[in-house]
Amino acid sequence: MLRFAHMEYLWGLLIVPAFLLLFIVVTEWKKRAIASLGDKKVVNQMMPEVSLSRPLLKFILFTIAFAFLIIAAADPQIGSKMEEEKRKGADLMILLDVSNSMLAQDLPPSRLENAKQAIAQLIDNLHSDRIGIIVFAGEAYVQLPMTTDYSAAKLFLNTINTNMVPTQGTAIGAAIDMGMRSFDFKDGTGKSMIIITDAENHEDDAVAAAKNATEKDVMVNVIGIGSAEGAPIPVYQNGKQIGFHTDSTGKTVVSKLDENMGKEIAAAGNGTYVRATNANSGLNIVMDQINKVQRKTIDSKSFKDYEDRFQFFLAIAFVLLIIEFFISNRKSLRLSGLKLFEVKKS
Repeated sequence: MLRFAHMEYLWGLLIVPAFLLLFIVVTEWKKRAIASLGDKKVVNQMMPEVSLSRPLLKFILFTIAFAFLIIAAADPQIGSKMEEEKRKGADLMILLDVSNSMLAQDLPPSRLENAKQAIAQLIDNLHSDRIGIIVFAGEAYVQLPMTTDYSAAKLFLNTINTNMVPTQGTAIGAAIDMGMRSFDFKDGTGKSMIIITDAENHEDDAVAAAKNATEKDVMVNVIGIGSAEGAPIPVYQNGKQIGFHTDSTGKTVVSKLDENMGKEIAAAGNGTYVRATNANSGLNIVMDQINKVQRKTIDSKSFKDYEDRFQFFLAIAFVLLIIEFFISNRKSLRLSGLKLFEVKKS
């Protein structure tokens, strides 16, 4: 199994085509400059030491050496040992509301940031469960497919914002349906969803979607985020708040947590409803319920003990650069004067 410890360094290989283009331009310029001096045969006789092939050879050696240096910097590693391990876990899909109302600050710094912090803490406490993330507003999108790579999950989590779904709204039902399509029901593991939302659902029948999920033994839990009193929705421009959302009459829109909707969805999904607060996100209560979900032992194989292999690429690059250094751009008159295969006339 091959991997690179610093994959980002491989972008340096894009410089190779630039080298090639520059070499072609310079070579053509030299040819035109020499041609402008006069007849080609006469000019060649006047410059017997000029070589056309050696600069090409030096360029090839240098370019290959450069490419190998870039690969060495990326630190290629080979998995030298395959280990088989067993894990006992379930599948957990997070459905995160990213509608504009999640910018309300009744749970500082905002509903969305509060939710992301809670999810990050949840990921830190996972051990063998697979996790996925779906974001939704007026539409739903898979942000992270099911994975046990918790580092990747936190990386994807950090990129979530309210601008990633172009259609505004709160389509909880669509998010539940997409979550169902994202599950692999063939492995027999327990499945559950955690919906984190202010529950202002205006787009579809989320209760019916949750009820359909239970038909495949998927538990649907809801964490209500926000307050009953509500809060205005900030409007940002270039990272700065410039005001609040208003309706068609110019009145400031106040977004309120709809606990009744959240409770209905959770009840239909045989799950738990919890209201998040600044002191408690509610995820621990929901996870207690999820821990009761059937867990199945799963066999998986992975490479361990990765060994660095950058030394080989570095050594080859070093040798090529030495060879390139000792190749002259000019012909060797002494060597060119040798005619090893010339038959002497007696």
